[in-house]
Amino acid sequence: MMAMENPWKVLGKQEVYDNPWINVTEFDVINPAGGKGIYGKVHFKNIAIGILVLDAHQHTYLIGQYRFAIDAYTWEIPEGGCPEGSDPLESARRELLEEAGLEALHWKELLRMHLSNSVSDELAIIYLATGLVQKTPDPEETEQLTIRKLPLVEALEMVETGVITDAISVAAFQKAALLKHTGALL
Repeated sequence: MMAMENPWKVLGKQEVYDNPWINVTEFDVINPAGGKGIYGKVHFKNIAIGILVLDAHQHTYLIGQYRFAIDAYTWEIPEGGCPEGSDPLESARRELLEEAGLEALHWKELLRMHLSNSVSDELAIIYLATGLVQKTPDPEETEQLTIRKLPLVEALEMVETGVITDAISVAAFQKAALLKHTGALL
């Protein structure tokens, strides 16, 4: 069995970029093979939060928006950030109301995952929200959103055909498909 301790030796580090959302650090390292090198790490100052919404009729909600970083319009589950030190579930409640105009009576954590663990420490937590109450959306000034309600099976087809490519959304819908298959979803 392989040792589960860190094989990297850090010789030094330097912050190379910082803003309210991310911090980038460059490390001088000795790699596992003994060679000298560098390693860059992106630290995310928020936990990524995703909410898979399901109503009593097995409909879900997607949020459409233009994503600056990939220069593309995407369809994804309601998502947002949980600032360091904040309660992830409270952040999920806020994001669901803000983006979809929904409150949920029932919440269940579906999964946790690291989104790009070779270069970042970004953690994502995905919740299942049920028992929905419709309110009014209140997106942030940086968001121009389209809300779409559709059957869960249609959203699963959008994942299968590559229409939905957002990692958090894909993982949430794949988990939902697995739970549905085993009878554990609702």
